[in-house]
Amino acid sequence: MPDGSVREFAAGTSAMDIAKSISEGLARKVLAASVNGEVWDASRPIHNDASLKLLTWDDAEGKSTFWHSSAHLMAEAVQDKYPNAKFWVGPAVDKGFYYDIDLGDAKMSEEDLVHLEKKMNELSKKNSVYTRKEMPKGEAVKYFTEKGDEYKLDLLENLKDGEITFYTQGEFTDLCRGPHIPNTGFIKAIKLTSIAGAYWKGNENNKQLTRIYGVTFPNQKELDEYLAMLEEAKKRDHRKLGKELSIFTMDDDVGQGLPLWMPNGTIIIEELEKLAKETEMAAGYKRVVTPHIAKESMYLTSGHLPYYAESMFPPMEMDGTKYYLKAMNCPHHHKIFDAEPKTYKDLPYRIAEYGTCYRYEQSGELFGLMRVRCLHMNDAHIYCNREQFADEFRAVNEMYIKYFKIFGIDKYVMRLSLHEPTKLGQKYVNEPELWKETESMVRQVLIESNIPYIEVQDEAAFYGPKIDVQIWSAIGREFTLATNQVDFNSGNKFKLSYTTQNNSTDVPLIIHRAPLGTHERFIGFLLEHYAGKFPAWLAPLQVKILPISDKFMDYANSILQKLKKADIRAEIDDRSEKIGKKIRDTEMAKVPYMLVVGEKEMNEGKVAVRRQGKGDIGTKDVQEFVAELAEEIKERRGEVAEVKAV
Repeated sequence: MPDGSVREFAAGTSAMDIAKSISEGLARKVLAASVNGEVWDASRPIHNDASLKLLTWDDAEGKSTFWHSSAHLMAEAVQDKYPNAKFWVGPAVDKGFYYDIDLGDAKMSEEDLVHLEKKMNELSKKNSVYTRKEMPKGEAVKYFTEKGDEYKLDLLENLKDGEITFYTQGEFTDLCRGPHIPNTGFIKAIKLTSIAGAYWKGNENNKQLTRIYGVTFPNQKELDEYLAMLEEAKKRDHRKLGKELSIFTMDDDVGQGLPLWMPNGTIIIEELEKLAKETEMAAGYKRVVTPHIAKESMYLTSGHLPYYAESMFPPMEMDGTKYYLKAMNCPHHHKIFDAEPKTYKDLPYRIAEYGTCYRYEQSGELFGLMRVRCLHMNDAHIYCNREQFADEFRAVNEMYIKYFKIFGIDKYVMRLSLHEPTKLGQKYVNEPELWKETESMVRQVLIESNIPYIEVQDEAAFYGPKIDVQIWSAIGREFTLATNQVDFNSGNKFKLSYTTQNNSTDVPLIIHRAPLGTHERFIGFLLEHYAGKFPAWLAPLQVKILPISDKFMDYANSILQKLKKADIRAEIDDRSEKIGKKIRDTEMAKVPYMLVVGEKEMNEGKVAVRRQGKGDIGTKDVQEFVAELAEEIKERRGEVAEVKAV
C-alpha cells in the first residue's frame, strides 16, 4: 500500500474487494487502481504480489479514468441516436473527454448536444457495469469486419494477441485498452461542451470526423463551478483577445499556423526580448544570430534527421544540395561553439538568441498561438564540464523562478522527464551509464533547490533527460511553458571539445534552455493570464490622455511630450466625443492609465488619473505621475487580472 503497509489477500482479489475490506465509504469513492504503476479497473482480479494504490477523483489517474469512461457513455448515447455511427478514439483530455465519430451522411448541430446530454443522464442512472473482455485478434477482426468498421480494423493492425480488450457497458461495446470506472452510476453531472471537425488520424488528406467534447463530474456543484470558470476562460481566450487588442492576426494567403504580429503585439515581443536580454546579460550569456535554413548534412549529424523529419518542412534543393528550414537552434549553436578553439577557461560558455524556428504541425493540431508553424524561441545553450553542471542547471531554474515572480505565476511544477531503459538505441541514445549519471545529477539539483517537481518516465529528449516547466494561469489552466534539457550526446556527434587544465581534450556537457518558451505560446498564455489587462511595463499603450474638449488639446500635447521624453508609450484621444465615452472605450482597450484633463487640471498643472479596472485614483502633478509610472515600468511591477467570484 502507499503508506508502506503490507496486506495479504487470496489471489484473484480485486482492488475494489480490498477497498471494501478497508471501509465501505472508501469503496464508494474508488474509480480505478494503480497496480505496480499501471492503472487497472478496480474490478480486475490481482493474481500476483503488487504495489497497490486505490485511485479516487482526487487522483489525476482517477479523473482520467472517469472521463474516459464518460466518453464511452457518450458513445452509447450517440449510438442510440445514430445507429450507423462508427467510433474512432475517445480519450480523456486535460479537462474532460472527446470522441471522434463518423456519422455517415447524418449531421449534428449544437442543439443535438442537449438531446445527447439527456440520454447520457438517463443511461448513467442505469448503473451499467463496465465489463472488460480479452479477445483474440482473429475474433476481434471478425467482429469489426462484420460491422464494416474500418476505423477499428485500422487500430487492430498494430495490435497482437494478448493486447486486445473489449469493454461493454449497457448497449455499447468498443475496442479499448481501458481502464474504466466500476459503473456508469458514478457519473452524476454531465455537460457536452462543443462539436468540431477532426481529420482521421489528424491528417488533412483523410476523412473529416465529428469530434464531440464533453466534461463530467461526480456531483453537480463541481460541474457548476467548472462551467463558471469556462465562461471566464471564454472571455480570456487568447484568440479573442488577440483580435480585440490588435495583438496578432492570421491570414490564409500567408498560411495556417503562421501568425502576423501587429504593432501592439510587436511591442509586447520587444519588451519580452528586452527582459530576456537584460537577464541573460547579467547571467553571463553572449548573444548570437543564426540563419533560418541549413544543409541536410547538419541535421543528419545532429540526429534530427530522420527521427524528427515529420515535424520539419520538406527540404528545398539548390545546386544539388538539400536545405531545411530550421526546426531547432541547437545544431547552429554547436557550430558557433566549434568555430574557435576552447579551453577550460572559456567554460561555461553561454550563448543565447531569440531564434526563429519552423515546425510542420498537422493542420488539425494548430491552435491560435499555442500550436503554430513559425515560432520565435527564447533559446540558449550552455557548454560546461561536469563540475560546473549543477551550478549551471540550478542557475537556469532560478531564472525560471525570477520570471514567475515578475509575471505573477504562483503555481508551477518542474516535470523531470526520464528515459525508458527498454527503448535505448531506438527512442533514446544507447548510453545507459550516461543516462543514469545525468538523471541523477538533475534530480539532485532539484532536491537541493527545494523546487517542486514530479518524475515522468519515457518522456526525455533522445539525447538526455529534461525538465518541462508546467505553469498554471490565473484561472487554473495548465500550460507547458518551457524546457531545460541535458545533452550528453551532441558534443560527440559534432566533435565538440575543449582543452582541460591537464592539457588533454574533453567533450562538454550541453544544457538546452528556453525559460520564456516561444513568443507565440508565452504571449498566448499572458493574454489569458492577464485577461488582456497587461501590466504597464508590458502594455502596448501605457497611457491614454483624455481631454474633456478641444480647448485642452495644447495642454494634452504638453503632457504627451513629457511622457514620451520618459519613454512612456502614450496617445491622445482627440475625438469629438463625450468624456464618458472616451473613458469607456479606453477601459475596453485595456490601457493601464487614463489621464483626464480639463480646465481645473490645466490651471493647476495636474492630471486626473484613472487606473484600468480601478477607476479614479486621484489628481496628481504631471511630473509626479510621470516619475511614478516610469519607476513602475522600470521595476516591471504588475498585478494579475482577478478572477471574479461566481
